[in-house]
Amino acid sequence: MGSVASVVALPGDEVSGVGGRPDDIDLLRAQQYDLLAALLGRAPDASLLAALAALKDGDGVLGRQVAALRRAAAETGSDAVEREYFALFIGVGRGELLPYASYYLTGFLNERPLARVREDFAALGIERSEAMCEPEDHLAILLEVMAGLAAGRFDAEPGMQARFFARHIEPWAERFFTDLENAKAGQFYRAVGGLGRAFIEIEAEAFAMEG
Repeated sequence: MGSVASVVALPGDEVSGVGGRPDDIDLLRAQQYDLLAALLGRAPDASLLAALAALKDGDGVLGRQVAALRRAAAETGSDAVEREYFALFIGVGRGELLPYASYYLTGFLNERPLARVREDFAALGIERSEAMCEPEDHLAILLEVMAGLAAGRFDAEPGMQARFFARHIEPWAERFFTDLENAKAGQFYRAVGGLGRAFIEIEAEAFAMEG
């Protein structure tokens, strides 16, 4: 499969999707989305694992999950993680998990959820990269777009963050991350699953309060 992170051509305008520049909380949210997108899009190399192993623990549920990811990164190596990534997401024929909205929502690939993603991508001015071999409803790609919305990389209308999350991520991403947390082939990626599940839960609660 190769890397699927950063495989969509994002608009260049740095305009906040909520009007004005993003605040510090939005930038931190964008960093979290970017990290999860990177880890789902490709196996982390030695430099990324080292950076993860140097993370500082935080408070609360998310902080505990960050601590678990830090420990997992410190206890593995890039070759082991690459083999784990292959078993989880590529496999011989297919991996243990299929991180696509269409599959999680319909049981099949390339179904209506993918068409809805493409509709919103067109509205945001996102173009498919020529290098991309994955459908756009891969979770790494959807998380990358959420990072762009949170960081103000799009000329998006107010409320687009909440709508994109509710339409393309909330219905299935928490379930995927729970499956990743419990995957048979998972070791390092179980910690990624725990972090992703906790973060999506927090985002869902925050958007619900705003609504």
